[in-house]
Amino acid sequence: MVFAIVDIETTGGTAQRGGITEVAVIVHDGKQVLDTYQTLVNPLRIVPGFITGLTGIDNEMVQDAPTFAEIAEELYELLEDKIFVAHNVNFDYNFLHHEFGKVGLNFRRPKLCTVRLSRKAFPGYSSYSLGRLCESRGIRITDRHRAYGDAAATAILFQQVFSLDRSIIDKSLKRNSGEAFLPPHISKEKFDALPQRPGVYYFFNQTNEVIYVGKANNIQSRFKGHFGGKSRNDLKSEIHDVSFSETGSEFLALLLEALEIKRLWPKYNRAQKRPSHSWGIYTYEDGNGYQRIQVGKVQKALKPIMTFYSHAEAWAEVQSGVRAFGFCPKLAGIQKSAHECYDYPLGKCEGACLGKESPETYNLKMEEWLNQGTVVSKQLLIKSAGRTRDEHAAIVFDNGILKAYGFISQEMEVQAESILDYLTPVKPVLETGLILRSFLSREKLDMVVI
Repeated sequence: MVFAIVDIETTGGTAQRGGITEVAVIVHDGKQVLDTYQTLVNPLRIVPGFITGLTGIDNEMVQDAPTFAEIAEELYELLEDKIFVAHNVNFDYNFLHHEFGKVGLNFRRPKLCTVRLSRKAFPGYSSYSLGRLCESRGIRITDRHRAYGDAAATAILFQQVFSLDRSIIDKSLKRNSGEAFLPPHISKEKFDALPQRPGVYYFFNQTNEVIYVGKANNIQSRFKGHFGGKSRNDLKSEIHDVSFSETGSEFLALLLEALEIKRLWPKYNRAQKRPSHSWGIYTYEDGNGYQRIQVGKVQKALKPIMTFYSHAEAWAEVQSGVRAFGFCPKLAGIQKSAHECYDYPLGKCEGACLGKESPETYNLKMEEWLNQGTVVSKQLLIKSAGRTRDEHAAIVFDNGILKAYGFISQEMEVQAESILDYLTPVKPVLETGLILRSFLSREKLDMVVI
């Protein structure tokens, strides 16, 4: 068994956005070095100043170096029939896989991560970064953050693992070990401890800062979904720890996710950091007496019956109303047609678009839908599933926004009027209003106390 211990330096970012500036390979059999290779690489892009500050590699050093295309065949042959080894292996492997692909070479090799191997061989260290780990193991790194210096240190570390217990390496190479998807800094034990129940989960970086908050019906399964297949390599390499909070239901998990994103502003939740309600749903009566629906921008002169962050969210609410209450999609503004709507021949519309359903009957359905929005404006107490069979969740909304939540033991006799004394109050977050409306549109209202 022969191993290729690899380290690369890059211009930063991911494989799609960065370029390789240096490559080093140490061919090893687990006991000794068999061959070495190193070269600077012209990344065909500017080397950022902060990268120069970290590695010492500047634009002048790489301008006359070979491009990756020029070294690709030689490097490909060197790595052939060898097990690819690196510290935080996915970073180096994915960069090389991407670069080989650009020149038409399909790079596929079995791989080992010395972060994961070291966690198994040397448990209990506070950090498994290459610098801290080598310091703990008495390994001297020359030329830190240069490809050959880091590769040489990784080779010594790998040899220590190999000498201590080769079975760790053999087990890690088994394709069905069930650990290949895991980020390098998350142990199998940490993954196994994640519950297969609803809740909110948190990803932490090396300095214990929350970098992502998510919700799931099954936390363990959702965690695996983050890192299986074509996962985000930047998140995968940055996550150092994970924690969770069980909620008992997806509904409460959605609410807590919204609260925590607003409270923590995690780095990888940028898509959910939205500004304000800018779209609304309006109703008006047409010349035939039918109540119609229209989606439009929020304006000072007009008061919408519901507000949303985006046109898509408002549109989804209208579509939900059409399905739940049997509105005519033409009168709801979803379909544009000269005559009847497309749903009438299918039996999904009662014929309001043709005058076959009376305005009185049709408007009663519209009133029921609008009353649902009125319910939202009240103070609501919603009973939801608890974390165990012996409790339930109590969730209070005021004027459509989450006000407090908590878990009540089934043995306790708590009146609705005094429920707030037993719950945790929260700061108002507008996103919880959207979650409530979605919940009310699909759940039975016998769970709700006004």
